[in-house]
Amino acid sequence: MALTEPIPAISRVGAPQHAVPPTVHSLSEELDRERRSHGLLQQAIFEAAQIQRQLCAPRELDWQGYEVAGEIFPVRHLSGDFFKVIEFEGGRLGIAVGDIAGKGFMAGIWLTHLLNLVQRSARAFGDPAKVVAEINRELCTEQTEPPLTALFYAVLDPRTNELAYCNAGLPAPLLLRVNRSIERLDVGGPMLGAIEKALFDSGYLRFGPGDMLVAYSDGVTECRNPEEDEFEIERLSATARAAHGLNANMALFSMLGTVLDFAGSSTPGDDLTLLVIRRCPADADQPATRDKQDYSAPLRKAPSPMRAKAALSRGRGPK
Repeated sequence: MALTEPIPAISRVGAPQHAVPPTVHSLSEELDRERRSHGLLQQAIFEAAQIQRQLCAPRELDWQGYEVAGEIFPVRHLSGDFFKVIEFEGGRLGIAVGDIAGKGFMAGIWLTHLLNLVQRSARAFGDPAKVVAEINRELCTEQTEPPLTALFYAVLDPRTNELAYCNAGLPAPLLLRVNRSIERLDVGGPMLGAIEKALFDSGYLRFGPGDMLVAYSDGVTECRNPEEDEFEIERLSATARAAHGLNANMALFSMLGTVLDFAGSSTPGDDLTLLVIRRCPADADQPATRDKQDYSAPLRKAPSPMRAKAALSRGRGPK
């Protein structure tokens, strides 16, 4: 049979059948550049997170009969939560736990500034209420509007075992007594960065042998499980009681593990921060309950210097 169609020319072996359009090469190169840029950004975020961890230090401390342990579990790479433990000349210890509104980059950027304000104010003033008031004043006079910040600041004196504190909007820390009763540290004032002339008070307590303080951010109690139940203060209190008798570091990770187990497959919606301070038992070989002094008796509350000044300006002295 005769062929009616021409036979196509046979191409050489190995010759390209289709040329790659220049636009494909351009897109491929652009994608490679984006990947390199993303890798550099991820590396920068990782380094920033490591710097945050170094700033929130020490994370574990044995100090003059006390154990201190702290940990932050950020929901993203950078945290808006922070804590700081400051050793002062004269043998006192400053303790700060804070929560900057928001999370991620913006909160992380403000964290360094807040830590600087805490350290500077803590070294300038002794009374926690004055320290917190000064930090609030600084924030309220910033040219750039700062985020609202919750802050718990305390000073511990190991010679008297007294803790003076001011709680500005952070969930009230828990003081677990050796008899397993719990007290809440809620004396203080409003969150920082909103009201320049806000008034703050200091609260006071005394640590007994074996007593343990648990400070935490709201990410702990508001952590949700897959059924949308919150962890809440009741579960945290029960978890703290279950950790009774453990050293500060073991108690910290026992509580943090319980929270994360509760969350299960749910990703926490906010940063989780825990700070534990435990007074060591008077005699490690004997039960701490042998100490008969009543450390849970409330200390006389000194008037806040700022409230006293406000009262005097109205023509009456502090009560």
